Amino acid sequence: MTQHQRPVALVTGVGRRAGIGAAIVGALARDGWDIGLTYWRAYDDRMDWGRDEEALAAITADAQARGARVHAVEADLALAETPEAVFADVRGALGDVTALVMAHCESVDSSILDTTVEAWDRHFAVNARASWLLVREYAKGFAGPHGAGRIIALTSDAIVHNLPYGASKGALERLILAAAVELRDLGVSANAVDPGPTQTGWMDDNLETYIREHTPLGRNGVPADCAELVAFLCSERGGWINGQVLNSDGGFNAAR
Repeated sequence: MTQHQRPVALVTGVGRRAGIGAAIVGALARDGWDIGLTYWRAYDDRMDWGRDEEALAAITADAQARGARVHAVEADLALAETPEAVFADVRGALGDVTALVMAHCESVDSSILDTTVEAWDRHFAVNARASWLLVREYAKGFAGPHGAGRIIALTSDAIVHNLPYGASKGALERLILAAAVELRDLGVSANAVDPGPTQTGWMDDNLETYIREHTPLGRNGVPADCAELVAFLCSERGGWINGQVLNSDGGFNAAR
């Protein structure tokens, strides 16, 4: 496959080398995709793990080494105007987008009694509203052949003491199910993937041990586990899977 024939995937939420988004970029670049990606450093600055200063350069270089053209956009998805601007930017740089992979999120722990209205609104703005607007922009501009288009969103069943995150991810899943049917005339498949608890640097030793011991396959999930499923769903072989919320967690959910 020559470079100009590579389809374009837009992957959101690619902020850290340790994250699932970075693994998805690498897997898709390996499989013959050009990559548009978004990141938002201000989110990492608010989180315990902090900013990964070398992430953008390293992720870009790795994808380019796999033959991909790469275009990165720093994007605050809490703003309603951002999805349209992101698509305009990526399409201008790389061409029409064939696959939309939404790996971005707002995730700050809080419970029923201590969640603030501001936190609730931010979670829904990023996890639900931005995802809807990204899907809308994708659908408005999709020009690929029937059956080629892909929409994939990362979801989660975490909800207890993670209320706004879990609730907004529930809304995201409903969006994906709607897209699987409403975009039928475009021949676009839409699926959500729940990777389960994945070690991207947020687990302490005790939690990592607990999850490993409660996962039937006997290890913790790593970003590549989710990335390989996403890459399959984006491939021609994965095109028949549509309208699904898929658990890819080593059996952790089944054992709960």
